Amino acid sequence: MTLQDRTSWAEPDDVDAAIEEIRSKSYGLEHPDELDRLVERFGDRTYVLLGEASHGTSEYYRWRSRLTARLIQEKDFSFVAVEGDWTDCYEINRYVKRFPESHETIRDALEAFERWPTWLWANWETLEFLDWLEVHNQTLDEAERVGFYGLDVYSLFESMEAVVDYLEDVDPDAAAEARAAYRCFEPYGDDAQEYARALRMVPETCEDEVVEMLTRLREQVAAYDHGRDDYFNAEQNALIAKNAEQYYREMVQGDVDSWNIRDRHMVETLERLQDHHGSDAKGIVWAHNTHVGDARATDMEARGRLNVGQLVREREDRSDVALVGMGSHRGSVIAADSWGARLEEMTVPPAQEGSYEHVFERAGRLDRLLVTEDFPDDSPLARPRGHRAIGVVYHPEHESGNYVPTVLPDRYDAFAYLGETNALHPLDIHVDRVAVPDLYPWGF
Repeated sequence: MTLQDRTSWAEPDDVDAAIEEIRSKSYGLEHPDELDRLVERFGDRTYVLLGEASHGTSEYYRWRSRLTARLIQEKDFSFVAVEGDWTDCYEINRYVKRFPESHETIRDALEAFERWPTWLWANWETLEFLDWLEVHNQTLDEAERVGFYGLDVYSLFESMEAVVDYLEDVDPDAAAEARAAYRCFEPYGDDAQEYARALRMVPETCEDEVVEMLTRLREQVAAYDHGRDDYFNAEQNALIAKNAEQYYREMVQGDVDSWNIRDRHMVETLERLQDHHGSDAKGIVWAHNTHVGDARATDMEARGRLNVGQLVREREDRSDVALVGMGSHRGSVIAADSWGARLEEMTVPPAQEGSYEHVFERAGRLDRLLVTEDFPDDSPLARPRGHRAIGVVYHPEHESGNYVPTVLPDRYDAFAYLGETNALHPLDIHVDRVAVPDLYPWGF
């Protein structure tokens, strides 16, 4: 179905039919046991991608954690891959797998997250899940422990440093070569944005250097005496350096949409993780709906953008992938009013009339789960409507700009609707458990 412009879904003429469709085909989502349907339906998939309508909503993190824990316990999923930097998340992976010289506590590891927005992962909701995962892993053999990894491409300088650190241990001569190659970036002071800005004035890139280092590392791996995980981490950091250089370069040159570079890197990382964990490995992804929901069911495709959900569906059998979105009607959220600004707790106003969230609200003030995978093409819910997406920068007073035209049954295999949601609990605000609501721990 062709996506229509926003005026076409402001007051859809089939809203009553859509409301009835929700009432007749949705399931309650008030209790953790009501996740049984998703566990049984999607537990045998190779990839289960779990989205969220914002990065600052407590309930999204908590429901996602509950479902993830059950998939790990009951369906033997091998790893969790999130919309976060590889270098920071690998410290989490080291902790939950109890690698040597890992952080003493999970809070220590989370507080090491420095790239804005730090609240994305340094929050009490994530801490509780990772506490559980570390305990769960203690019941498993070392080779079977569940990993936690970052999919993102931003950590250019951190990844280059990690490559040099690895080579210092296994091949000091190669480490010296790596430092020399990466010296190309020295004028930019460990600031990837400065590198990108400099290319506007002097288009002399460091592309050859990062490609060469990745090639050298892969050629020399057979000669190294190292742990398998250590090399995988080093190779991934060399790959990030290559892809991140391209990402920041394209930000200023504009020949290729940098969004597409980022999401292609995420999928490349996801496939590498699946290979690393073995032929029967299964992975869970945590990311924003804009990465998880199939871009072809939105107006992203018309703007030349693809995303993780689309690419994974294209590369795998459809029956091996599950895309699950989340959304809500009103509440509060953690966000900022500009990039790099201090986080705030903001009010999320009631959803715009005619949007999917508004239709769900009119169907009754209940949290609901809708499995859309089997919906027919002529379903009333298959008409394009707005679907709210809240970013880390958010302006509630300009709410009309926060909706993505969407065909919901095509975008997701299942959708969790939560009527009212509350702001996330970042560690740098809620500095101790006394400051966290009485519901903590939430016992997912």
